Amino acid sequence: MSLADTGSAAGLRAPVRDQLFINGRFVDALSGERLATLNPHDNSPIAEVAMASAPDVDLAVQAAQAAFPAWSTRSAMDRGRVLLRLADLIESHGDELARLESLDTGHPIRDSRGLDVPRTAATYRYFGGMADKFQGEQIPVEAGFLNYTLREPVGVVGQIVPWNFPLMFTSWKMAPALAAGNCVVLKPAEITPLSALRIAELMSEAGMPDGVVNVLPGLGASAGQALAEHPQVAKVAFTGSTATGRRIVQASAGNLKKVQLELGGKGANIVFDDADLTAAVNGAAWAIFHNQGQACIAGSRLVLHESIADEFLDRFVALARSIRLGDPLDPATEMGPLTSVQHRDRVLSYVDLARAEGATLLSGGRSPGGELAAGCYVEPTIVQARSMHDRVAQEEVFGPFVTVLRFADDAQALRIANGTEYGLGGGLWTSNLQRAHRFAREMKSGMVWLNCYKRVNPGSPFGGVGLSGYGREMGFDAMREYTQVKSVWVNVDAKIPPYYPR
Repeated sequence: MSLADTGSAAGLRAPVRDQLFINGRFVDALSGERLATLNPHDNSPIAEVAMASAPDVDLAVQAAQAAFPAWSTRSAMDRGRVLLRLADLIESHGDELARLESLDTGHPIRDSRGLDVPRTAATYRYFGGMADKFQGEQIPVEAGFLNYTLREPVGVVGQIVPWNFPLMFTSWKMAPALAAGNCVVLKPAEITPLSALRIAELMSEAGMPDGVVNVLPGLGASAGQALAEHPQVAKVAFTGSTATGRRIVQASAGNLKKVQLELGGKGANIVFDDADLTAAVNGAAWAIFHNQGQACIAGSRLVLHESIADEFLDRFVALARSIRLGDPLDPATEMGPLTSVQHRDRVLSYVDLARAEGATLLSGGRSPGGELAAGCYVEPTIVQARSMHDRVAQEEVFGPFVTVLRFADDAQALRIANGTEYGLGGGLWTSNLQRAHRFAREMKSGMVWLNCYKRVNPGSPFGGVGLSGYGREMGFDAMREYTQVKSVWVNVDAKIPPYYPR
């Protein structure tokens, strides 16, 4: 029985699933190993969750392999119906899922309820509807032959999701894979596994056959490594750090499995002198402080035209200082805690680094005291760097930490925007339409937002270039990532021999 069953996890109204989900059943890890998942608001325990290792991964892969023939050949419409029923269940259990996500991750309940749950349901609904609409093509070839393509599922897919948006990212990974006819072994982050386990339970309720989806909380060095190396896993999809992405590529080499990586980012958010400053200030705050800055697409480099920089920063600092930190289950909270003590300390270490590099701390830079002292809180932090080459302007902090840089002209702004090894997302604020579209072309980034930031949609491709990874989530591109193309040639003219005549 989980700790939440005994009432020790305030705010939950239903038991927490704390076992592995393999072949349609919740089971203990073979090793018996467990790890506490903590409430980052006060670091109190929520549950002791089973931790998978290589033998558990093997059992899950075998279950998925056994389920694959029936699931992959089931009509696309039927597969879609299961995902559509799941979307309905997510919405009907929305309050429960939102509270679970906020308790486990620190997301403010206003965001979990208003963004994470609706986006999760929308993703399953989008791919549920796409399942019977994703098709092959007929290729115009020489007379006498018909050439067409089939889109076929790759097989058993290993998926590894991070701790910053665990509920939403499970849908980004699983929905297209399942719609395309694959079976899944998903490893949620060991510190935020609860919403993924609850989704697994709802999948069974929606009619997902046993073995099609398996969910294994576990450490990256054991469960994650075993999944990336497993010879019967045809593809591994990973969201997380660039360093771990490199290790997954190496581990995948044994059977040359397909790899899809959505890695780090250092998004440039550029404000030109002709921008609507009110919109840009509010948008910049959303870009970096939403989810405590724990987002790969965060606008963590604020790049300001020198003529408006001082006025912009006056407004931006005032807004940052007004953000209400607090218990994520309080509807009035605008920014909750970071997800773990270790990550809080890592983010704060960049404040020390900024000072060492000669940067100017404009706001924040510390953990609040008082009733929040026991939690993983960091104040919204704004640092003005000396150079675009400073480490705080190059490395992903992954917290409520924004680095300010100034520019004099468009050419310098573009150099700064493209001046890191990352290329996930970036944005710009301007009323000049020609400039906007030119920067959209010239920014080395998988996504560009014009006069907005961090917009996502199930139909819009999501992914990056450079050290931000390769492959795309969402939309038709995601379905292509989870299928392989087979080309079929048919001789339709009996007069054309399919061989050398003798």
